[in-house]
Amino acid sequence: MPDKRCFSKKAVITGLSNDIRITDRKRRPLEKVFYGIIWLLAAGVLAMTMYFIAVILIRGLPAISWSFLTTAPHPIKDTFGILPSIVNTLYIIAGTLVISVPVGVGGAIYLNEYAKNRRLVRAIEFTTETLAGIPSILYGVFGYVAFCLLLKINVSLWSGILTLTIMVLPIMIRTSQEALKAVPVSYREGALGLGSAKWYMIRTILLPASLKGILTGIILSVGRMVSESAALILVAGMNSTKLPAGLSSKGSTLSVELFFQAYSRGEDRIAFGIAVVLLVIVITLNLLTRFIAGKLSKNS
Repeated sequence: MPDKRCFSKKAVITGLSNDIRITDRKRRPLEKVFYGIIWLLAAGVLAMTMYFIAVILIRGLPAISWSFLTTAPHPIKDTFGILPSIVNTLYIIAGTLVISVPVGVGGAIYLNEYAKNRRLVRAIEFTTETLAGIPSILYGVFGYVAFCLLLKINVSLWSGILTLTIMVLPIMIRTSQEALKAVPVSYREGALGLGSAKWYMIRTILLPASLKGILTGIILSVGRMVSESAALILVAGMNSTKLPAGLSSKGSTLSVELFFQAYSRGEDRIAFGIAVVLLVIVITLNLLTRFIAGKLSKNS
C-alpha cells in the first residue's frame, strides 16, 4: 500500500500548474488594466506629437517659398528670407558636434573603462547630471563672461559654438556612459582573454556594440542645439541680415530668429515657416546620423 502522504510526480506538477493558472487568472485583469493605461498614454503622446507637427505644417507651409529659403531680409524691398539664419544654424551645429562628440564620447570611455577612483567617477557623474538640468540662460551668461569678455572672442558664432559645447557635453557624456555600461562584461572579458589590447577591444567591440546609445546622445544634443535661443542671443548675437563672413562674425540661428519674429514683431506666419524649416533640419540630421551609424556598424 503506498503511503497516502506520497504524491506522484504527475499529481504534483498538475497541482502546481493549476495553482499557476489560478494565480494568472487573478492577475490577468489587473495586468490588462495597466497595459490599457500604458497603451492609452502612448497613444496620447503620439496624438499630441502628430497634432503638433500638423499645426506647424498647416500654418507654416504657406510661408515657404524659394525666395524665403534662399535670400536674406531686405528692409528696402520689404522682403524676408532666412538663408543667413540657416547658414548660421548649420555652422553652429557642425562646430559644436566636431568638438563635443570626441570630448563627450572620450570622457565616457575614460570614466567607464579607465578611471580607477570610483569616488571621483561618482562625483563626476553627479556633476554632469546636475549640469544637464541647469537653465540655458545661465550657460549664456557664463559663455558671455568667459568667452566674450575674458577670452576676447566677442559676440560671435565661435562663442555660440563653445557655449553650446559646454551645454550639451553633460547629455552626451551621460548617455554615452550608460550605453557603454549596457554592453555585457563578457564582451570585454572575451576580447581581453584572447589577447586583445584594451584600446583595440574598445575600438572594435565596445564602441560598435554601444553605438545606438551613443547615437541617442548625439540626437538629443542636436535637438538641444537647434532649439536653443536664450543662450545664443547673448553669445552669438541677432544679426540675420547678411551671410556670415566666418565663425568670428555675429549671427542669429533659426531658433533665435523664430523667437524674434514671433514675440518682437508678431509675425506668426514667418515664425511658423521657420518652425517648418527647423523641423525638416532636425529630421534630416537624425536620419543622416542614423545612416552614418549604420554604415559604421556594418564596417566594424
